Amino acid sequence: MKLVNRLEDPSGGTVYYEGSDVEELDRIDLRRDIGYVIQEIGLFGHMTVGENIATVPELKGWDESRIDERIDELLELMDMPPEDYCDQYPRELSGGQRQRVGIARALASEPDVMLMDEPFGALDPITRENLQDEFLELQQQIDTTILFVTHSIDEALKMGDKIAIYDVGQVVQYDTPQEILENPANEFVEDFVGADRGLKRLQVTQVQTIMSEPGAEADTGTAIAADGNGKMDVTLSPADSAQVALSRMIQHDVEKLPVVADSAVVGTVTKDTIHNIARRGD
Repeated sequence: MKLVNRLEDPSGGTVYYEGSDVEELDRIDLRRDIGYVIQEIGLFGHMTVGENIATVPELKGWDESRIDERIDELLELMDMPPEDYCDQYPRELSGGQRQRVGIARALASEPDVMLMDEPFGALDPITRENLQDEFLELQQQIDTTILFVTHSIDEALKMGDKIAIYDVGQVVQYDTPQEILENPANEFVEDFVGADRGLKRLQVTQVQTIMSEPGAEADTGTAIAADGNGKMDVTLSPADSAQVALSRMIQHDVEKLPVVADSAVVGTVTKDTIHNIARRGD
């Protein structure tokens, strides 16, 4: 990461940013064009939430009204109403809220690239999972390339479109999560991924990629579960993982579930299909 934004210069090889060798670019301008979220969050304790988010836009010379609009926009995006949080200080926030502000600050100048160094590593498991889910939703909106460093293979499989696995400074495999799970490049990768590759494969397989076409049997896959308000249909969305699908089938003791999008059944997923996916992963 330090090579990307020139906190360090490479002793060999070349880092390209938008087609240009980073060593040919002004290092200050480069850093201001790249968002950076560090593990310790690194908010400035003497500055308010709004002032933290405004740091890079101010350095880039944005006018005050544009900065204020961007602060409000990002806090809303982070589910932190500006009227409640803009004037608070980092010490008044929870760990998850501070991390959200750190992400907002990295996004403030609308960077095309973000560097994220173990951004959720210091958080408790529940907060970490919630922020992962929120960030995946956010990623659909911001259209930004993200270089994300983690020591957790589960986090890498969940967050990454492509994963680079390093061993003693060397890239030993660079591929999609599915390919890494199905075809680990060597024994190191196999050990790093773990013995439960089949189960991990369920995490990275979306329901829409394994569902059958809707047909006469689709509706018969609907499970009925009682809740506090009566009864509700148990269904899946196309973006749900196979792991979520299997969990719901076990919970409601059914062999298949319909996949619903825009209030219409678009397919069906069976427990047998999911079992086959898990076995293929092994």
